[in-house]
Amino acid sequence: MIYTNEELLVLSIGALGLGMYLLFKGGDWTIDAAVYLAKKFGISPLVIGFTIVAFGTSLPELLVSLNANMAGSPGIAIGNVIGSNIANILLVVGVTAFFATLHAVPQKILRDVVVMMLASALMMGLMFYGTISQLAGTVMIVILLAYVLWQYAMASKGKIEVEDIEDPEYKNFFHGFIFLVLGLVAIASGAEFLVRGAKVSATIIGVPEDVIGLSVIAIGTSLPELSTCIIAAMKRQSDIIIGNILGSNVFNILMIIGATAMVKSIANDAIAPQILTLDIWVMFGVSLLFVALLLIYKKITKPIGVIFVAGYVFYIGLIYALYLNKETHDIVLEAIDIQG
Repeated sequence: MIYTNEELLVLSIGALGLGMYLLFKGGDWTIDAAVYLAKKFGISPLVIGFTIVAFGTSLPELLVSLNANMAGSPGIAIGNVIGSNIANILLVVGVTAFFATLHAVPQKILRDVVVMMLASALMMGLMFYGTISQLAGTVMIVILLAYVLWQYAMASKGKIEVEDIEDPEYKNFFHGFIFLVLGLVAIASGAEFLVRGAKVSATIIGVPEDVIGLSVIAIGTSLPELSTCIIAAMKRQSDIIIGNILGSNVFNILMIIGATAMVKSIANDAIAPQILTLDIWVMFGVSLLFVALLLIYKKITKPIGVIFVAGYVFYIGLIYALYLNKETHDIVLEAIDIQG
């Protein structure tokens, strides 16, 4: 059967929606079941917080990026990470601030803030260098593992406070294990639906895959962070929210880009020019703003949340406008190059 472009577009949009739903539910089941099973076997809440939960909330981005790169679409992989980090700060933090003011203690988050900015700078450096090689990807994974182990060592000495995690209710080990498997299958399936739907949509509409990665996929894969942060905000757990955002952004860069590049090197010429001239700078600038607010202002209030969300809506509108209007896109990029 041969489908028209309109029918293919409807099917691809359906695939996008199904992919997002599966990612959201799969991430939720995976994290809850992993926490339950870890506690059942007597694993420290510290290990759960810095490994299972951090990995679980970043798993959708990881699977989407791996699938995209292996399918010959590295633009989606890079766009997904950059877009997710921007979405985590502007969208997730912004929406979460609607529910409660986020209070920060600079002394407690300083090390995580530094690691997030260093990871961002490392990613920028590798992208401007020309290729994120398999060796670079391996180094990024090693750095992440060292960071997690260092956090564990500091916490075991009592230098880092680790919040306990709410214990999900499961009937028994088998029940928890089934939900863990279902969660992983749902995430893998959701990633596949999302990538395929995004590629078809991008081809039909004429929007480059990088933009789809920066917007639709980035928002979809940020849903686990959003739901977690909203629930934490309702319980007035600012530390969990801030730690989740900082940790997720670190994992997004070091784990996702690292693992993706380990499997297959990411060449610069396979990435849209806008990624290097605009989007990577937006990610770095938004990260700096977030850090400044946490360390200097020490809180994220509802008015700031409104500004964050408005800024995110403007950014998404801008990248679509630039790509849908090729002439404007070229003029803007040329102006950026001249100013640079």
